[in-house]
Amino acid sequence: MTDQFDDDALAGAQLDTLAIRSGISRTHEGEHAEPIFATSSFVFGSAEEAAARFGGEESGNVYSRYTNPTVRTFEQRIAALEGGETAVGTASGMAAILATAMALLKSGDHVVCSRDVFGTTTNLFSKYLVKFGVEVDFVPLLDAVAWQSAIRPETVMLFMETPSNPLCEVADLEAMSALARANDCLLVVDNCFCTPALQRPLSLGADIVVHSATKYLDGQGRCVGGAVVGSAKHMTEVEIFLRTCGPTMSAFNAWVFLKGLETLRLRMDAHSKAALELAQWLSEQSAVEKVYYSGLESHPGHRLAKKQQRGFGGVLSFQVKGGQEQAWRVIDGTQIMSLTANLGDTKTTIVHPATTTHGRLTDEQRSQAGIERNLIRVSVGLEDIEDLKSDLQRGFAALG
Repeated sequence: MTDQFDDDALAGAQLDTLAIRSGISRTHEGEHAEPIFATSSFVFGSAEEAAARFGGEESGNVYSRYTNPTVRTFEQRIAALEGGETAVGTASGMAAILATAMALLKSGDHVVCSRDVFGTTTNLFSKYLVKFGVEVDFVPLLDAVAWQSAIRPETVMLFMETPSNPLCEVADLEAMSALARANDCLLVVDNCFCTPALQRPLSLGADIVVHSATKYLDGQGRCVGGAVVGSAKHMTEVEIFLRTCGPTMSAFNAWVFLKGLETLRLRMDAHSKAALELAQWLSEQSAVEKVYYSGLESHPGHRLAKKQQRGFGGVLSFQVKGGQEQAWRVIDGTQIMSLTANLGDTKTTIVHPATTTHGRLTDEQRSQAGIERNLIRVSVGLEDIEDLKSDLQRGFAALG
């Protein structure tokens, strides 16, 4: 069968419809749910057809390292949700960032990256890309002067995460997009915390969006994967890297992510509502020194987040009074929350960033990023909010 929809059927469709219907191409079996193509390779109708596909003269499936129908459906769907021309599915979120960098950077290029990114992203840029002759400078996410000052003639990419991990700082994407254009740079945005349900960086001028599909796109902590979304021109380069180097998304994982996307907006709205209530409650607790959540009016990025996002997301951080010992006591005192570094799950997770997600950074890098020893990150799930408050009360009680 041909695609269920013609080219105009979903034109102007809203996000919820795109999350369920985009990318669907039914087989001759007439299945309603998207099928999983659990195959490593595909059979050609003739030697001529095989040659044409391998030579790029004819489109079609070749080998699941870079062409798989289930993965393609996921790619088309996440591209539709982000408003991008096309997307590339990858084996993990870090594979998405790596593929973007390896495909679009070369020796002698310069990257400016925000300090407030996932710890492994920092390591990728500062420890590995530099081995290939790519220079990287890290600047505070919110310091526009620092961004401008760091740009050189050889700068080709600005990379950022907004809201940031774990302090929930919010960058002005329209302003950063203008800065990138003025300096002939690509603006790459990690949209993991918000997803397209809450924020669409491409519509605000960004060139490329990267995702850890492991997080909210899945939503239930089942599979590892990633995605890169952008123009056909840039994604062609990413596809070539993927074909050559192979950090490929599996068909099964793509199918799981497709199922996750169907409920994305509903979940993100629920996560945001619960996180705001928990952040407000934490602000009133005597054991808490400070709460980081852009949904709070006291947060420096609140107005900007309200302008460029349709929700504030499900991740918050807070500092307990004391140091690492007190933070560990609170974490170990909880009984419902899962002590794991993952986020974006229906199950609430709690973690100590300084010794886990950002544990491989130097003391100086952590200090510059504001990752203090008394900081705790919570990814608020979909349990009853009163039970989550009670669970944190157990943690605070452990402080004595």
